[in-house]
Amino acid sequence: MRSSSSRGPLVLASAATILGLLMAGCSSESGSDGSSDASGTRAVEHARGTANVPDEPKRVVVLEPVELDTAVALGVTPVGAAVASNVAGVPGYLGVDGIEPVGTVPEPDLEAIAALKPDLIMGTESRHSKLYQQLDAIAPTVFMKTQADPWQDNVRLIGQALGQEDEAQDLLDGFNDRCAEIKGRFGLEGTTANLVRPRDETTLSLYGPASFAGGALQCTGMTIPDRTWEDGLQADISPENVLDAKADHVFVTTNDVDDESTVPAAITRNADEFPSVTLVDTSYWVSGVGPKGGELVLDDIEKFLEAQQ
Repeated sequence: MRSSSSRGPLVLASAATILGLLMAGCSSESGSDGSSDASGTRAVEHARGTANVPDEPKRVVVLEPVELDTAVALGVTPVGAAVASNVAGVPGYLGVDGIEPVGTVPEPDLEAIAALKPDLIMGTESRHSKLYQQLDAIAPTVFMKTQADPWQDNVRLIGQALGQEDEAQDLLDGFNDRCAEIKGRFGLEGTTANLVRPRDETTLSLYGPASFAGGALQCTGMTIPDRTWEDGLQADISPENVLDAKADHVFVTTNDVDDESTVPAAITRNADEFPSVTLVDTSYWVSGVGPKGGELVLDDIEKFLEAQQ
């Protein structure tokens, strides 16, 4: 992985300067027994070991969509967030203002993070491993193992880092209860569904049952057809193989759900093979992993199913 920007060493050096002036190089590592070594902190086990985090973090920086969504759902508005490369800024569906962008999810900006004087940083080992030491020098840092882990497990870790473990579980229980209610009400056993994300003119991505939105489709009773999934999450096909995306109901992600022209031409040309195609919002079906995005995905699914009755 590259450093936080194309400036490479310059950015790291600038970040180090800010750290020396503002943070005095504080580290979050605790003893091997997992105990806290300072008052007002809690020991949180995570992908890189154990971090001592504040009992009630006030200035949180997040580097993953699931961390951003979950923090907001728990009533914590981060001071900074790395943004997904496929959306412009902080997703509007969150309904919050004042969050400073700190680079992109793949390439966080260390200098911008340090300038915000955070008291907690959350990231992901699979994406940000090489930045951990620099981030941990800025503020106590908690890493999820990977964004490919079950999103609900990541929500639990985020809740623990924010000192709201029970509240995070309550959000997940609400999501799962609502899934069960929708499943029982509509009786979708045997109904297939696919989620299609147009990447560019040459690639369409299908999302599997272990993915965030794919899992939502399955938990409401629909079944995603079997195939080989990369990391259990998705599979890419070319427009020439669009019939591989056939299902009773196909959902297509877009930035504008009112623009029918955003349905891939390959699907439009094969309309007889795709009797049910529905546009859904990329900002929460793909980028909005977390309790708030999950509720919106279930809203869309429920409205769709009601319209089918």
